[in-house]
Amino acid sequence: MKQFFKFVFASMLGVILAGFFLMFIGFLIVVGVVAANSDKKVEVSANTILHIQFTKPITERTPDNPFKGVPILGGDQDKEIGLNDILANIKKAKTDHNIKGIFLDESTTDAGQATVEEIRNALIDFKRSGKFVVAYSEVYDQQYYYLASVADRVYLNPKGIIEFKGFSSQVTFLKGALDKLGIEAQIIKVGTFKSAVEPLVLTKMSDANRLQVTAYLGSMYDHFLDGISKSRGINKDTLRDLATNMTIREPEDAVKYKLIDGLKYKDEILDDLRSRTGVSKVTDLKSVEIADYTNSEATKTESTSTSSDNRIAVIYASGEIAGGEGDDNSIGSEGISKALRKARLDKRVKAVVLRVNSPGGSSLASDVIWREVALTKKTKPIVVSMGDVAASGGYYISCAADSIIAEPNTITGSIGIFAVLPNMKKLFNDKLGVTFDGVKTGKFSDIGDISRPLTPEEKLILQSQVNRGYDEFTKAVANGRRKTQEYINSIGQGRVWTGQQALQIGLVDRLGHMDDAIKCAAKMAGLKGYRLEALPEQKSIFDRFTSGINSEVKTRMLKSELGQNYAIYQQIKGATQIMRGPQARMEYSVEVR
Repeated sequence: MKQFFKFVFASMLGVILAGFFLMFIGFLIVVGVVAANSDKKVEVSANTILHIQFTKPITERTPDNPFKGVPILGGDQDKEIGLNDILANIKKAKTDHNIKGIFLDESTTDAGQATVEEIRNALIDFKRSGKFVVAYSEVYDQQYYYLASVADRVYLNPKGIIEFKGFSSQVTFLKGALDKLGIEAQIIKVGTFKSAVEPLVLTKMSDANRLQVTAYLGSMYDHFLDGISKSRGINKDTLRDLATNMTIREPEDAVKYKLIDGLKYKDEILDDLRSRTGVSKVTDLKSVEIADYTNSEATKTESTSTSSDNRIAVIYASGEIAGGEGDDNSIGSEGISKALRKARLDKRVKAVVLRVNSPGGSSLASDVIWREVALTKKTKPIVVSMGDVAASGGYYISCAADSIIAEPNTITGSIGIFAVLPNMKKLFNDKLGVTFDGVKTGKFSDIGDISRPLTPEEKLILQSQVNRGYDEFTKAVANGRRKTQEYINSIGQGRVWTGQQALQIGLVDRLGHMDDAIKCAAKMAGLKGYRLEALPEQKSIFDRFTSGINSEVKTRMLKSELGQNYAIYQQIKGATQIMRGPQARMEYSVEVR
């Protein structure tokens, strides 16, 4: 009988192992087939329209997904496309004789102000070719309307909605909740305007924070009105009055005040596009999705000739800054340092563009990356291109570059350091009935113990560490920007600035886009022909399955369930993350509504 069970169990184990092996082989075959098809060229015939519709958050880079287009394998994610390919495809369409124009279809622009600015300017440049841009939506939020306002014709559904009411920014304060839980946030900081800790210790904005938010929000709003005024030919003061009084309440109001060109249903828009491309109303409209257009034959420009072996490395640093490798949505000091070293040591790489989109994070990790930027600067030109936000640690890693280029509505600055240590004595003792006791070999052996408050001496030690971090931060900025440390301290103190304001006070060198940064780097290196090399290399599908795929799925589910409340979840999550030692970080997010 014993032998029988041994035989049965051995057979079962063999079947299970064989099953796993066959599944693995099948998985490899599918990956191979899909990967082979993922680079399949897309044919674009004459009189085709480039269809642009944004329904997903716009990231810096298009995710590397070999399962794209295979729903059962998670590749049916509305054909995600990053800012890099959006800009490249609009630029490519400008000189593609088969592309007749662009149809900007109803979208939800889940992106920061600077990202929208980049796309908007790409559309303006596209129009210089003489080709048309038509925009349509059932609902225009302010972000999407700002983007669509550059179109030759802007249409709204006859029963649609257009939002035009001005900007607002809101902070969620957590002190009341912490008090109820019996948790005290012990703050050690440098910087009058370093407001990232305010939600933990206040119930409303401080006067200093209200001052800076009013200033940078006003700067962003002024730029928003300027752009619409120029594209729609409406006086800026008129636009301000329309928004202040929320005059645009019905679709007809938008036509009356010339924010849009007309009210039309989708079928009427499609008929208009058929007319523009010279096909009859009974003929299918020829169009190509912008994500698919990536794989169409490109029209090579002289400045980016792939025949040259010279390269410009574009290093993407997006997300919060921490130690480790990081990924497309987070900055790991080790991962970005490796990318910078690779670019620095590669003789084919003649210049580097560091694309920064970060609110900061770990002070230590930021300093590690700063060091690599400074070393790279000694061997070849390095230019920073700032995205939606490049503040605090995001500015720290930028300040050593040869040149810094930002969008007018980039959020930057926030030069300051802080640390937060929770005191959970009341929670443990009074709420939970938990007490602690122990022994230690030195007076400060248990410094940072969350079960008790800091002593005055411990606070002095930690304040000294934070002061030193701030001194090193301002010194690095002063050296990089060729200013005195006293001047940097005067514009530092944790204060947040827009790109427009940062230009005036010397924190950035010029206003411009990613393409401007690449051209600047090429000019500094004396290059006429070059290829672009994106770093760090994106993770393979196997790495994503083992490390990040669950996180991506969780994020998508949370965003789907929470909607606009996802921003509050992020802030609460950010509040827990800042309790990890000295931080060079601004508010978790600056949300402009």
